[in-house]
Amino acid sequence: MTTENAKKPSVLFVCVHNAGRSQMAAAFLTTLSAGAIEVRSAGSQPADKVNPAAVQAMSELGIDMSAEIPKVLTTEAVKESDVVITMGCGDECPYFPGKRYEDWVLEDPAGQGVDAVRPIRDEIKTRIEDLIASLIPEAK
Repeated sequence: MTTENAKKPSVLFVCVHNAGRSQMAAAFLTTLSAGAIEVRSAGSQPADKVNPAAVQAMSELGIDMSAEIPKVLTTEAVKESDVVITMGCGDECPYFPGKRYEDWVLEDPAGQGVDAVRPIRDEIKTRIEDLIASLIPEAK
C-alpha cells in the first residue's frame, strides 16, 4: 500500500459562541469524512458549554457531541485551515489571502429547543455533504 504525501484538507467552522452551528458542522464533517478532512471549530465569543439542544439533535443521528467544549477563535486556527466557513460571526474572523471562505447563513439555535434545532441540523448536514464532495471528489 502506498501512502500519499498530500496533506489532507482542513476546514475551520466559526460562529459567535461555538456552541451550536459550528459544533454540529464540525461533528458532521468529522463523522461523514471518516477522518479524511482535518476539522476545527471556534467562536469569536465562545459560550461556557455546547448548546444542549444541539447535542440532543445530533445524538438522534448517532453523533455524540456531549464532550465538546466551545473554543476561542485564534489567528493560528485560520492560518492552518484551507477552508474557513463562518456562520454569523461577521467581520470578527481574520482574513488571509489564498484561503477559501464561505459564509453559511443559518438560523442561530441559541436558546431554542430541539424541535427548532432539527431543521438547522439537517441543513448543516446537507451543506457538509456538498463540502465533502467539493474537497474530496472521489468521496461521491
